[in-house]
This record gives sequence, C-alpha cells and structure tokens, in this order.
Amino acid sequence: MGKRILQVIESAYRGTLEEQDDTVVWITHAMKGAGADLGVLLRGNAVNYAAKGQDASGLSFGAKTQTQPPRIDEEITRLIGKGVAVSYVAEDAAERGLKPADLIEGVKPVRSGDVAGVFEAYDQVWHW
Repeated sequence: MGKRILQVIESAYRGTLEEQDDTVVWITHAMKGAGADLGVLLRGNAVNYAAKGQDASGLSFGAKTQTQPPRIDEEITRLIGKGVAVSYVAEDAAERGLKPADLIEGVKPVRSGDVAGVFEAYDQVWHW
C-alpha cells in the first residue's frame, strides 16, 4: 500500500505568470495521475486558490500581454474531480475576506486548531 501524502500549499501564485499554473498544483495533478494518494490543504495566502471566478486575463507588462493567464480555481476544481480531498484553513480565508459562498464547490473548511488532526490522517506532509 502506498503512502498518503498531504500537500500543504501556503505560498501562493508562485510562477503563475511564467508557467500559467502553480507548480505544486501541477505536480499534484501529475502525481494523482500516476496513482498517488493525495490531499491538499490550502492555508495562508493560498486559500485564495479556492476563490471562484479568478480572472487574470488582460494582464500585460509593457507590450507583453499574458495570453495564457492562470486559472487556479479551475485547477483546484479539477483536483477535486480527480478525487483529491481539498481543504482550507477557515480562519485564513476569513482574514482575507473570503466567505464559504465565495469558494469553489467541494473545498472543505478546517479550523486552525484542527490542522494537526488533518496531518495525522497522512503518512507524509509536504509543506510548500
């Protein structure tokens, strides 16, 4: 039996302009596709990944226009569709003005005091 791995994503929007996706979200998709048993916990600024309807289109730097903007909320929705449990720290979302109704369907809130219990459900915790 394989190990259960929890991906804790806290650093948000890393490389999203150059690569059009978050590296950790991308590798989680790839690992799940290879049969890994994964979960994701969004915390800190990365709780924004679960906000519905993000739109970075129209972004430009001088004459350079971003033609492939990141769609992180859609990537998180796809992870959930693949059977990856995605949760977020409720207090982190509230600190950023996000209400449960602002978030994509399928993400589960976790109170900050219960994060240790989430960790216990996994064999490995990778913090990004």
